[in-house]
Amino acid sequence: MAPRGETRERVLRTAADLFQRQGYHGTGLTQVLADSGAPKGSLYFHFPEGKEQLASESVALSGRTVGGALAEAVLAAPDGRAGIAALGEHFARSLLDSDFSKGCPVATVALETAAESETIRAVCESTYDDWQRGIAVALRGWGVPPERAEPLAALVLSSLQGAVMLARVRRDVSVIHDVTRQLGDLAHGETV
Repeated sequence: MAPRGETRERVLRTAADLFQRQGYHGTGLTQVLADSGAPKGSLYFHFPEGKEQLASESVALSGRTVGGALAEAVLAAPDGRAGIAALGEHFARSLLDSDFSKGCPVATVALETAAESETIRAVCESTYDDWQRGIAVALRGWGVPPERAEPLAALVLSSLQGAVMLARVRRDVSVIHDVTRQLGDLAHGETV
C-alpha cells in the first residue's frame, strides 16, 4: 500500500497530464483513478471538493513545473534574443516530445473553465502572472528599460501562448520559432 502523500501526488500528476492532453471536460475522474492506479475512495479523500479542486491543484503544479523550466532556460541565456528563443524552445520541445498531444498545461484548462469556475480561473491567472513577472525580470536583466519590460513581458507571454496553439493545430513548431525571433528583435529595441 502506497503512503498517503505518494497516492495524492500520483493522482495529481496523472490528472495534470490528462488535463493538459484532453482538457478539463475531456478528462473524467474514473480515468484519473485508473491511470494513476489509485484506489477509488482516495480521490475524494485527497480532493474532497472533487474535480474542480483536482484541476486547480493540477494546474498550479503544472504551472510551477513549467515556470521552473522556463526560469532555468532564461537564466542560462546571455541576452533577450537567446532567452526568448529558449522560452519558445521549451514549448516547441514539449509539443514535439508529445507528438503534439500536449499544449500549454494552463491554456488547455483555462480555455474551457475560465467562465465556469472562479477557483480554476484564479489559479490560471496566478500562474500566468508568475510567468509574466519572471519574463519581465529577465527582460530588465537583459537591459530592457523598466517601463518597457512589463508590457513586453505581456506581449511575449501572450504571443507564445498563441504560437503554441497554432503549432499544436498545425502540427508544426516553426510558428513558435518565427514568433520568438520577432519578439527577440523587440527585446533589443528593433522594429519588427
